Amino acid sequence: MKAAQITQYGDASVVAVTKDAPRPAVGPGQVLVEVHAASLNPADSAIRMGYMHTMAPLHFPATLGLDIAGVVVETAADGGFSKGDRVFGTAAVFAGGSGAFAEYASVPAAGLAKIPNGVSFTEAAALPIAGVSALQALETLKLSKGSTIFIQGGSGGVGSFAVQIAKKLGARVIATCRASAVDFVRSLGADQVIDFEKGALPADLHDLDFVLDTAGGAAYKAAFAVLKKGGTILTIAGQPDAELAAKLGVTALGQFTQVTTARLESLSRLVAEGNVTVHLDRSFSLDKIKEAFLAREAGHVKGKIVVKIRE
Repeated sequence: MKAAQITQYGDASVVAVTKDAPRPAVGPGQVLVEVHAASLNPADSAIRMGYMHTMAPLHFPATLGLDIAGVVVETAADGGFSKGDRVFGTAAVFAGGSGAFAEYASVPAAGLAKIPNGVSFTEAAALPIAGVSALQALETLKLSKGSTIFIQGGSGGVGSFAVQIAKKLGARVIATCRASAVDFVRSLGADQVIDFEKGALPADLHDLDFVLDTAGGAAYKAAFAVLKKGGTILTIAGQPDAELAAKLGVTALGQFTQVTTARLESLSRLVAEGNVTVHLDRSFSLDKIKEAFLAREAGHVKGKIVVKIRE
C-alpha cells in the first residue's frame, strides 16, 4: 500500500511516500480502516523531528500521521463497529495505531467513532486531535455560561474549535491571532479579537476567568497577566509554570489530549447540530505530503490542513 514514512528523524525532507508498505495487521481491540482523508497537527511535526522520542519512540520505517477518516474494512474489536461504517479517530503509532498517512490504518476501537450523516471524510479527518484537544481543555476548565476565556491562537486547529465550543457553552471569548486572520476568528464567534503581531496585550485586558494557551513560549508567560486571582490557565503547548502561577495566585494546568470514542461522539454531535463548523485551510494529496508539512509549519493556517488519501 502507499504510505508516507520516515527512516530517520528530521525536517520535511525526510518524509518519503512508498508504494509497497505492508498493509497493517489487525490486533485485538483494533479496527482496520480504509483511509480516505487525514489531517496535520503540530504533533505530527514534533514526532517527525524527534522532539517526542522519549514519549513516542518510533521504529523505522515509521508511518506518520494521527488523524484519520475512512471506512471500516475489518474489525477484531467488539466496539460497535461493522464493515462499511464511516469512522474517524486517531491512528497514532504511540497510541496503538499504525499511522494515518497511508491507504490503510489499524486503529484501536477505543479511539474511533462513527461519522455523522452530512459530514464529509475531509471534515471528519480535521476533527480528532484538534477538536478533542479543545473539548477536553474546556471540560477541564469547567467553562460555563457567563465566564470569560482568553484563547491564545484562535485561528489554528485547536483555537478555531475552542472559540466555537466556548461560545456554544455561553462564555465570553477573547482570542488572539495574526492580523490576516482577525476577520476569520471574529466569524467563529469571538467577542474580541487581538492582533498579537502588534506586540504586548492591551493594558485593559485583566481579571479574566480562564486562559487556553495553544501558543506556548513568551505568549504563554504573558497570558498570566490577564487572569484574575483564582483564575486558571491551561496550556497544550508546553509544561505548566507552577512557580509563576503560585506567585500570581492562579492555577496552571497542562494537558495530554486523550482521544476517546465518547469525546469524538460529543464533538461529532456539535458538528452535526451546526454548533461547530470545520474550517479547512487547504488540502493536499498524499504524494504532496512534504508540501503539506511545509505549509503547516510556515504558519498563517486558518483551521486545518487535510491530506486526501482517496478522492
